Amino acid sequence: MEVTAYTKSVRISPRKVRLIADVIREKTADDALRLLAAVQKRAANPLEKTIKSAIANAVHNKKIAKENLVIKRLEVTEGTALKRYHPSTRGRIHPYKKRSSHIKIVLTDNKNQKSKISPRGKAGKLQI
Repeated sequence: MEVTAYTKSVRISPRKVRLIADVIREKTADDALRLLAAVQKRAANPLEKTIKSAIANAVHNKKIAKENLVIKRLEVTEGTALKRYHPSTRGRIHPYKKRSSHIKIVLTDNKNQKSKISPRGKAGKLQI
């Protein structure tokens, strides 16, 4: 059974959030929370909040035990960007974007998840 949680418009660029998301992908929910507590990055806080929200959804709405939860999918997509300008010499401006992120976490219980590891890796090449 799958449980989802979303966090939208986090004011951290998606590239920075994905660095931390790659560390906790496909871990158990408890292990992910322990890892995020040790990470010294700003993106760890919104990821931790989203995982806790997904755990609460699973425990209260779906009646799944917290110990059985595994992160099945973790997506970090680009949110809206605030367009800003930096003044420069001779009356010119340099535009830049303040980027934001959307975080989606899908948890599943350990019992229903079957190991679907193919002989090919993520890139599709055969691994020996």
